Amino acid sequence: MHRKPGSHGPDRRDFLRAGLGVAGGLVLPSAFAPPAFADDHPAIGTWPAGSQGDSVFIGIAVPRTGTYAVQGEDELKGYQLAVDHINEGHPLIKAISPKTKKGVLGKQVKYGVADSAAKPNDAVQAQQRFITENKAILMTGSTSSAVAVAMNKLAQREKVLYVTGISGSNDTTGKDCVRYGFRQNFYGETAANALGPVLLKTFGKNKKAAFMTPDYTYGHTVTKSMSEYLTKNGGWQMVTNQVSPLGAPDYSSYLTNIANSGAEFLVNVNWGHDAVLSCKQAKQFGILPKMKLVIPYQIPFLAPECGADITEGVYAATDFWWTLQDKFPLAKMFVEAFQKKYNYRPEWGAENAYMSFALWADAVEHAGSFYPPDVIKAYETPRKINSMVGEVEWRAADHQLIRPVIIVKGRKPTGKDDFWDVVEIVPGASVMQKPDAFGCNLGDYT
Repeated sequence: MHRKPGSHGPDRRDFLRAGLGVAGGLVLPSAFAPPAFADDHPAIGTWPAGSQGDSVFIGIAVPRTGTYAVQGEDELKGYQLAVDHINEGHPLIKAISPKTKKGVLGKQVKYGVADSAAKPNDAVQAQQRFITENKAILMTGSTSSAVAVAMNKLAQREKVLYVTGISGSNDTTGKDCVRYGFRQNFYGETAANALGPVLLKTFGKNKKAAFMTPDYTYGHTVTKSMSEYLTKNGGWQMVTNQVSPLGAPDYSSYLTNIANSGAEFLVNVNWGHDAVLSCKQAKQFGILPKMKLVIPYQIPFLAPECGADITEGVYAATDFWWTLQDKFPLAKMFVEAFQKKYNYRPEWGAENAYMSFALWADAVEHAGSFYPPDVIKAYETPRKINSMVGEVEWRAADHQLIRPVIIVKGRKPTGKDDFWDVVEIVPGASVMQKPDAFGCNLGDYT
């Protein structure tokens, strides 16, 4: 439901109190200028109204309840730290976005937070209100790829930029890509192409694997990429693929099928609490450690929640692990700042969120304007950008960041947050498909 800007009816008050989870200096403008022309550009999306004052607004929708809530909270902390750093002109932000001083183009960044519960409809409704009520110039926050795909469609329709939070589906920058959407994290195809060689080198060819797959775009595309790599390059056989709904309360029927499948490996593609629950139940069923566990798309907090006895020796692909601070100076700055603020070392969801905002700030500063088509073209302009994992760059054809994939192996912890060893840093370009391989067609700027 849309309400006119400046309206203060009960619907709006109720939403802000109950559904929005107001955070981080949310400011509600009392009125907005009518559609206008500026800098020779016609009004589009929330531009220019959303950037006419001394601040700009970002809408954040992350799961704060439901099966992905723990990961959503970690992601949110990364966004909040990034906003703090952008507004104060922190050295870490300046290292990634050298033109940033205090704020973006001199404007302070404000934001509102909504609970998406990892549900596409909830996320879209929340972001639509951010657009209508707050003239949001940027939207973010997905921990489910189903949410990311829905947000891509909203961004393209409303002509408001969207940067994903966490999204592992090939489709996000594949068949469901849009001109107004950008993703900086790794995804199913890159995870498979980075992890696959390690598995074949370590365990050999012609193995039998059972897959556990969540029933939505993330699960299906990750399983497809992983299975195809292992079959084509190593002769592995998928003996069963157990597909379960998001938030399944019990995995016993799926695990019974796996136990009777003759598999040597359990490839668990589930995510969030679903991954924790299914791994714990696999151990209870005696499947682990009888079968070797593989995590193609690592889940933040999996090891401490499952226990190191489950994850020790397990190979996984991930975006970031805090010990990368020993190799990359910006990673060290980030880990130290995050730990100081939140009293734990960041997981990759937080790093991903921070980088999404830092890279957006860099694009806006390069554009010299908040005008969406100009910002998009700045993203698409080839250039190397500093990051937590070395230099990265955007691929203009599908709006996917070219960045390394990190391979980790579970270990017995000797200290706090000490659950994984980084065993390989795989260059991003070497594991990415061709830009049009998954059907990407970005669409129009206006």
